[in-house]
Amino acid sequence: MTPLKKYIRPGVLRNFLRKAHVLVGGKCPLAISYEGEVVIVEGAESFEGFGEDDPGVISSPIYFDEIHSGLLSVRMQPGCDSVDRNECERLLGFVVYSIQELIDMERARRSLADEALSKYRELALLHRSVPKINTSLHMRDVVNALIDECRLENYPGELGMIFLMDPTSMNYQLAAQFGFPLSVNLRAMASSNLFHAVASSGKGEIVNNLSRDPRWSDGVRGMGSLAIVPIISPNRCEGVLVLASENTGVFEAAHLRNLTTLASVAGLSVSNAFNFEGVQRLMNAILQALAEAIDSRDPYTAGHSERVAHLGVAFAQAMNENGGHEDRMFSNEDLREIYYAGILHDVGKIGIKEEVLTKNTRLSKPRLDVVRARFQLMGEFGDFDWVQAFERVTAVNKAMTPSEEDLLFIKSLGKQVLHGSENDIPLLYEEELEHLLLTYGNLTQDERREIQRHPAESERILQHIPMHENYSNMLTIIRQHHERMDGSGYPDQLRGDEILIQSRMMAIVDIYDAVTQDRHYKPAFTRSEAVKILNLEVEEGKLDVDLATFFLENLEYIEALSERVKVTRISHLSELSECASL
Repeated sequence: MTPLKKYIRPGVLRNFLRKAHVLVGGKCPLAISYEGEVVIVEGAESFEGFGEDDPGVISSPIYFDEIHSGLLSVRMQPGCDSVDRNECERLLGFVVYSIQELIDMERARRSLADEALSKYRELALLHRSVPKINTSLHMRDVVNALIDECRLENYPGELGMIFLMDPTSMNYQLAAQFGFPLSVNLRAMASSNLFHAVASSGKGEIVNNLSRDPRWSDGVRGMGSLAIVPIISPNRCEGVLVLASENTGVFEAAHLRNLTTLASVAGLSVSNAFNFEGVQRLMNAILQALAEAIDSRDPYTAGHSERVAHLGVAFAQAMNENGGHEDRMFSNEDLREIYYAGILHDVGKIGIKEEVLTKNTRLSKPRLDVVRARFQLMGEFGDFDWVQAFERVTAVNKAMTPSEEDLLFIKSLGKQVLHGSENDIPLLYEEELEHLLLTYGNLTQDERREIQRHPAESERILQHIPMHENYSNMLTIIRQHHERMDGSGYPDQLRGDEILIQSRMMAIVDIYDAVTQDRHYKPAFTRSEAVKILNLEVEEGKLDVDLATFFLENLEYIEALSERVKVTRISHLSELSECASL
């Protein structure tokens, strides 16, 4: 009875049979049978006697679809003549025709309804999947979203694979899979003739019995049937989506249509992700080249920018794992922004004079050689122990913090004059005295101001590079990385909350790396010595107390995490939290 109910209501059929029975004067009962079983009778009290071989029975087929059919039968009463038989045959033909027309109309209506429902489902699938698959420009996110959509639709395949075309090698590489044991060699799928046929034709296929398909080499065992769909972009086949089952005959045409819709959505996203990651690689290479250009000018600071980037990301991630800072969590974009700011924070040093940037003594060697010649000349013409005097000058020239006694000695030398035939020559010129009489370091006020230009210079250089909108704070972080909480920093003497959190963090890791590495003017400090220096900066109100305290309390973990940053893809820095080995 199921096909009858599907295409025409039983009540409608009974009305047809009742009216037909009336037309023959109630002489001939009628019946409809399905698969040899009588299911509706009119004009008779029993379902018996309507078989095709029973006497007086005339039957005609009714077709419900390509598979199911039934019979409409009329049973003539004994004594009916040929006229009555002809009349019953005409009546039978008319009723069968009318019922068949109703069934065909219902089939057409249902076909249109099914097509409309299929289109609706396709549009609903597009409406739901487009935002999910197009949310990210990162390939891993796109692939995972496509896998999730396949599972959400509850397709019959309990196994799945996604292959993507490697733009460099032009070979298909496995990007994701589910359901397969680790021991299965899924890459063999990409070498099958079936895979290449679908990838080259750009048309998906269903193979419901792989053992009967000559294109299948059984390279991936445990699969009985599959649906394989190319992931197409406007330019090329970006990859291939495969859903499979251990059983045979599980996929239908509707599955292929929906999977094709998903793959078409994913095709644009995959193409965009390939382009974005290509731009990312180019951007990374350019920024890395800039950082290396800075480092190459000064071998003592080589690797500093990269270490600051790694430490900065590790610092932020460690805070994420601790619940964030003041309820602030750093997103994956925030971590990348911190990374790039670290790589580029000293780019402005490109514009600093090299003799200032790499200065490791108060007077340069050529200038000191001139001073030595003057001292020697003074010794030859007067009572002057030039060797001892020059040794003390040389010691002061290299000192970070010369003693008061040494500074007084330098001042006394500055008052001495070598009398010449025409002009008097000072033993030390004013400019030389300015350098030698510095109480700390080897930079004069002008040279220090030159160095302090580099944060603003970094911003000036980088503002012409079009950055991703997610990196809107990057230039600010770079400009502010030498600002201090008490307003003693540079270039803008900002205070407290005027300084971004990321800039305060950058200041901490910048100081830490600077003091733990060898420099022109000093050897590297140990970790414990660096901790003391940072604590002193906190006590003086220069660094953010909470941030510096967290950094120092978690220093060992942050340093270990920074090592992990080196081998983590820049696009997925947030995955550092999965590094349980740390």
